[in-house]
Amino acid sequence: MSLLDDRRKIGQRIVAGFPGPAMSPEFVELVRRHKVANVILFRANVEDRAQLRRLCGEIQELVRRETGAPAFITIDQEGGMVTRLSPDCANVPGAMALSAGGGEEDALRAGRVTGRQLRALGVTFDLAPDMDVNSNPANPVIGVRSYSDDPARVARMGTAMMRGLLEEGVLCCAKHFPGHGDPDVDSHLGLPKVDKSLEELERTELVPFTAAIRAGIPGVMSSHILFPQLEPEGKPATMSRRIMTDLLRRKLGFEGLVVSDCMQMQAIQKFYGTVNGVVQAVKAGVDLVFVSHDAALAGQAAEALLEELNAGKLDRAELDASVDRILAYKERYALEPLPLEECGTPEQMAFVREALDRSMTVVHSPAGGMPALGAAPLFVGCRAFRPTEASNSEDASFSFAETLAARLGGRALVTTPDPDEGEIGQARELAKEASCVVLGSYNGHLKPGQRAMARALAGCGRPMIQVALRNPYDLADTPEQVWALAAYEYTPQSLDAVCRVLAGRLRPAGVLPVKLK
Repeated sequence: MSLLDDRRKIGQRIVAGFPGPAMSPEFVELVRRHKVANVILFRANVEDRAQLRRLCGEIQELVRRETGAPAFITIDQEGGMVTRLSPDCANVPGAMALSAGGGEEDALRAGRVTGRQLRALGVTFDLAPDMDVNSNPANPVIGVRSYSDDPARVARMGTAMMRGLLEEGVLCCAKHFPGHGDPDVDSHLGLPKVDKSLEELERTELVPFTAAIRAGIPGVMSSHILFPQLEPEGKPATMSRRIMTDLLRRKLGFEGLVVSDCMQMQAIQKFYGTVNGVVQAVKAGVDLVFVSHDAALAGQAAEALLEELNAGKLDRAELDASVDRILAYKERYALEPLPLEECGTPEQMAFVREALDRSMTVVHSPAGGMPALGAAPLFVGCRAFRPTEASNSEDASFSFAETLAARLGGRALVTTPDPDEGEIGQARELAKEASCVVLGSYNGHLKPGQRAMARALAGCGRPMIQVALRNPYDLADTPEQVWALAAYEYTPQSLDAVCRVLAGRLRPAGVLPVKLK
């Protein structure tokens, strides 16, 4: 049993963050006053690998001094569209891209590359892999973060990624239990509901989590989703003892760390209140609760938990067991950082390029194959926007249309994410003079304007290529005359691979991991 005082025990259960590349005064005060012992990092915390290495060292020094134990330094480094590391690191492709390209071997290597870099940076806990089965094409938050819509494939790929991370000495967790692949509501913005029985979940959503638990996953992250057939009292999974303890621990036999998704997401904050949600999550059996963006709110949550404990409303034996679990994992994974030179090596960067090349997937090809770009191609598409708060903030420094026009010749038209009739008319006029039209879509299956743009350009009488820069569901209704490519992510490195395909230097050989219809 832990010999920490009550405030330090509570502090071991909370994970908090701060907004910039250095610890804020509010965060430092949170650690000093409330003994909060764990951190989550986002893209805004990272300038480059050297700065991140220094920051992690400073975090560990502060937390060890104030709490008597090392910190979990956590990060969402899934790969692809959910990455936090800077460009001087090797940001591996996302789950669906890995699944399309190299299969389990690439997932294993992606885990090793990611884990080795995190060890070099001082990050101890990767909030990955995503074990959701993307069974609903209209899902706005998972999509390419999932390996597939096939539960067995998700299980194989996710456990391979897990093995790679653990081999390099980095903690990891399967998310988002008991499954976030079916809802059509983003839990960052609303409160999703999955009205399935346990038997139905066991056939799909629970398959990868069961496999991960059997394979020794050290962490499982909860989802902020209502499962009324599992929890009839109107509580999301994170706050449900029936789901977090009875199902996850007792039925499935999970003995590791149960962690929450962020308690400031609207599914919790709007409908239950963050502080109340934290208290209920702890009572449900969650070990680590995340209050990721507000140090003051994290402090309020710590005080509320302490009050519940002092009033006898929080089970002291469960608190001690949870703290003992946390401290045991901290001791096991309190490894010395690797040299910083182990981050962003030429070999790691080469793997990223090769894996992205393997992921490029032809979804539809007309009889004549991929059309030639010709002397005057037109490239059309929006910039990468933020489709979910799990993604980083928008990066306006590049665009599909401008990048491809600069490298391959031709003209560029950058549109809004949901083009109106005026933009569509402008694109049609420019297409009249084009030798080939190349449209880049980005979650276009969820944007009526992008769908209308695709239809309009397909009917303009010019050879056409469409590239899906996130979810391949954009290509579900590709017209017969359009050549369609799934690229799975909208990043500079994926655009490099797309350029190689369109220039004829790379023959795409990926296999689509999901059904489009």
